[in-house]
Amino acid sequence: MTKMDYMANDLKKSFKLTQYSHGAGCGCKIAPKVLDEILASNFAAPDNDKLIVGNHSKDDAAVYDLGDGTALISTTDFFMPIVDDPYEFGRIASANAISDVYAMGGKPILAIAILGWPINILPPAVAQKVIEGSRSICMEAGIPLAGGHSIDSPEPIFGLAVNGLVPIKNIKQNNLAKEGDLLFLTKPLGVGILTTAEKKGLLKEEHKGVAAKQMMQLNKVGEALGKISGVNAMTDVTGFGLFGHLVEMAEGSRLSATLNFNTIHFITEHIFNYVDQKCVPGGTDRNWDSYGEKIGPITEYQKAILADPQTSGGLLISAEASKGKEVKNILQQFGLDKFTTPIGTMIKQQIKAVIVNN
Repeated sequence: MTKMDYMANDLKKSFKLTQYSHGAGCGCKIAPKVLDEILASNFAAPDNDKLIVGNHSKDDAAVYDLGDGTALISTTDFFMPIVDDPYEFGRIASANAISDVYAMGGKPILAIAILGWPINILPPAVAQKVIEGSRSICMEAGIPLAGGHSIDSPEPIFGLAVNGLVPIKNIKQNNLAKEGDLLFLTKPLGVGILTTAEKKGLLKEEHKGVAAKQMMQLNKVGEALGKISGVNAMTDVTGFGLFGHLVEMAEGSRLSATLNFNTIHFITEHIFNYVDQKCVPGGTDRNWDSYGEKIGPITEYQKAILADPQTSGGLLISAEASKGKEVKNILQQFGLDKFTTPIGTMIKQQIKAVIVNN
């Protein structure tokens, strides 16, 4: 090992990032109901005929018409540590931020960093590892980490502001699903449960690193899916859990959705055991308080998993049944073979926004 390797290991041993923040990953997100209250306004924004997607919808990013058949995607996402390793924290936060561009069907082109750091508590060398992790993910996405802004803050915070490009005809919003669409999800659920188990010291040895590995996976498939006209709506599943993001999709599209619980993949087959051990993050209850009345009858296990806050989660795709084979082929091309089975369907609007079938 080199001297730098020893220094890196010493940093890991000395500073566990999750000890320095009150929240973790996308579990830090403000609950949907509270966010609605914050964003409520009687102020009429100036009309802008170039703004394709903005505050009028609950979408993943803003989209601006460049006037040449393409559009600029602009987004930002940042949070507090969900893992102790600073390098992995940088990678996870960056993959999560870039995902918003993929969720709109676009191609990321540029990122700048957002860093809040308690400089009197955590040394600059730890923050440097966070930035290095971010650079590594940006390289995987084929974009530069071109700058950023930093402040001295009470808790460590990191994320990115990301720009992307998309042909206007390929833009995917989260509120344009159609009745009869099939639903697909490109990553397993349970990140919040697994990371909570780790904090409680209950995580099995064979599950260590599983959540981090998944959170560092880029949702590159989104750009390819953007080229399919029959993919009517798309979003990524993050802090509101699958329920929250599906409720947004259903309500925005003036439809309801059914979920087939037995076709949804979990991050581990032991997920129910962790729920039994009370390894459920606080964000799950906050989520449920925000939208629980919009969900049909479910079990406590289903609530724990489907409202579980995901960090850098998979893409939720709503596609016409006639395009199902094409969607499956794209998923297979990106090594997502296990996610080619639909998890649900968009249906005519019901009393409840989401109905779960066992």
